[in-house]
Amino acid sequence: MSGRWDRYSRQMLFSPIGEAGQRKLSEKKVLIVGVGALGTVIANHLVRGGVGQVLLVDRDYVEKSNLQRQLLFDEEDVKMALPKAVAAERKLRRINSDVHVEGKTVDVTKATIELLLDDVDLVVDGTDNFTTRFLLNDVCFKKGVPFVYGGAVASRGMTAMFVPGETPCLRCMVSEGGEDGQTCDTIGVLGPVVDVAASFQAVEVLKYLVGDERNRRNALLTFDLWGNRFYEMAFAKPRLNCPTCQKKEYPALTKVKDEITSLCGRETIQIHIRRNFDLMEWEERLNRAATVTKTPFLLRVDLPEGERLVMFPDGRTLIQGTEDLTRAKSLYARYIGM
Repeated sequence: MSGRWDRYSRQMLFSPIGEAGQRKLSEKKVLIVGVGALGTVIANHLVRGGVGQVLLVDRDYVEKSNLQRQLLFDEEDVKMALPKAVAAERKLRRINSDVHVEGKTVDVTKATIELLLDDVDLVVDGTDNFTTRFLLNDVCFKKGVPFVYGGAVASRGMTAMFVPGETPCLRCMVSEGGEDGQTCDTIGVLGPVVDVAASFQAVEVLKYLVGDERNRRNALLTFDLWGNRFYEMAFAKPRLNCPTCQKKEYPALTKVKDEITSLCGRETIQIHIRRNFDLMEWEERLNRAATVTKTPFLLRVDLPEGERLVMFPDGRTLIQGTEDLTRAKSLYARYIGM
């Protein structure tokens, strides 16, 4: 093979992929939810590896503290306050023009997730919270789409691939509310740990897309790079009362939507009670009361009280600088109205 395939020559020399596997990869579509630490590494591997379509979804924008571990971003992205999905798409398109890369600045909720899964062969978890992970788990098992879970915090990482009809699901391994609540914003994270966890995820994606069932990892892998420990928990049978893969109730898709959400460990409250914002109109309105910075993608409003509002065209607002729901709602009502 030559021409467009030259860039994959070393990958194709690896016999489990070869020419046939490379062609399969070029025909597949992968959804990566969360374009932060894990998501940027995963997307980098999959785009460089020639996966035909990569859809990137993230609700946040690039901040300086991201640069230590989110490998597709740079200081210019911070200055421009680019949404992560937009910044990542721009970088990845320059890396491999053969791959169709699309970034969407969307809040993944039960109202938006099912449309995002259209024609997707596999979903990869690049998120930092279990609320979204359980949502991805439930929608993937409802639609029969494989789901590759991953996480990283401090020096620890974990990953597993869940395949509807073949393996248990995430709820069988982690009960909702049973997670420890530790985040990289509260106890930190090492960049190499993120790379290792995301690389394990990317390898499982490649195995699945080329059809190498024999070598897929049927276990939850956990590791501690600082402590030099690796551990595999082999998949057991699904829990008989699992509401997702056994009872098919999909609780994350049926529960009442939370319109006000605390983003754990980040001193940020998200309020999403409007359908949209006209950023130009709101820039003019808020300029009189605060310091406003407008980009094509968001409005950043530094309040005299010390907190910050970040407003998105889809109607979302982040109130940064507080974890107090009452104060967040008060500031929202004061400057936007409830």
